[in-house]
Amino acid sequence: MEIDLQYLAKQAIEDRRYLHQYPELSGQEFETSQFIRKRLEHLQIEILAYDSPNVVAMVQGTKGTKTIALRADIDALPIVEEGDKPYISQKPGVAHMCGHDGHTAILLAVAEWIARNKKEIEPNIMLIFQSAEEITPSGADYLIQNGVLEGVDAIFGIHLWQGLKKGKIGLTHGPMMASVDDFEIEIQGHGGHGSMPHETIDPIYIASHLMQAFQSIISRTINPIDAGVITVGNIQAGTTYNIIPDTAKLIGTIRALTPETVATIQTKMVSLTEGICRSFGAEGKIDFIIGTPPLINDPRQSRFVESIVCEEFGKDVFELVDPVMGGEDFSYYLKHKPGAFIFVGMGGEKSQYPHHHPRFDLDEDVFPDAIKLFIDIIMKYK
Repeated sequence: MEIDLQYLAKQAIEDRRYLHQYPELSGQEFETSQFIRKRLEHLQIEILAYDSPNVVAMVQGTKGTKTIALRADIDALPIVEEGDKPYISQKPGVAHMCGHDGHTAILLAVAEWIARNKKEIEPNIMLIFQSAEEITPSGADYLIQNGVLEGVDAIFGIHLWQGLKKGKIGLTHGPMMASVDDFEIEIQGHGGHGSMPHETIDPIYIASHLMQAFQSIISRTINPIDAGVITVGNIQAGTTYNIIPDTAKLIGTIRALTPETVATIQTKMVSLTEGICRSFGAEGKIDFIIGTPPLINDPRQSRFVESIVCEEFGKDVFELVDPVMGGEDFSYYLKHKPGAFIFVGMGGEKSQYPHHHPRFDLDEDVFPDAIKLFIDIIMKYK
């Protein structure tokens, strides 16, 4: 079967540049979803009944005994884009600085190929154009709660990845991306004048002990083989130079690659917060804002993808990547169904800035490989 990758890639690039100019924030992608719907309707692909701005479609295979899902995220970020590209964002303060415009355009190109080759496709194919990947609550979790994975046997997704060299396609056979949970700690002390600290219970001083103690969780509680991160990114306390405040607040994030590590970190943070604050005569309370779980590839499906990359692209193209501590809500799908998340490398001169940077850009040269990878997965899945 012949695949006109040049035509499909050209279409994907045109779509991507249009979507890049008209980005929409998480949960607000109504114009984007309308663009997707019109294309799918033109291709006579059935659109399932899921709430907008999500778009979920289904194509029945010739056998129909198996169903695989392919997912693209469609939301943009609240970032002012910098640079002089001709297709720069036309919406001030909103921009596709993570590559979701490319993911959407690539899956639309795959949808066109599917529509042209229905008679040669054995499994049922679900196409998921998902809203709200970048925020909590997660758009993936919402779709799952509404039954999107019912009847799905496996799910696959890609990320055009600046952190992987252009020309490489990579993944892991297990944990690949971290959980993302945030925390807020309130320390209630007793304030007073800075010249008389003995008459106070200083919450800022106590906060400094907490930050030091939290790093002992990573270095002395977590197995060194299991990755974990605790970062305090915001401290709120006091209003002037010579007054010790009553309260201090610490705000930060937790990252880990397994649910067990997440649970250990949270349990230990609670005991340290309460115990250290109590030892100084203060009261400490910690609240967790639960985000996305760790993204863990199913080894059977990830090795299936590895075999495709090695056979269809060459053994030198495949790379077993190191896990990264960034998060991705594709992890919710993998909690419920086997599947694999795949990095399509594009790091190089065109894509030299990291994801979420104001000058981030996609290298569109990699679009043909991304399209072909999805098509190969469809044709080889049994």
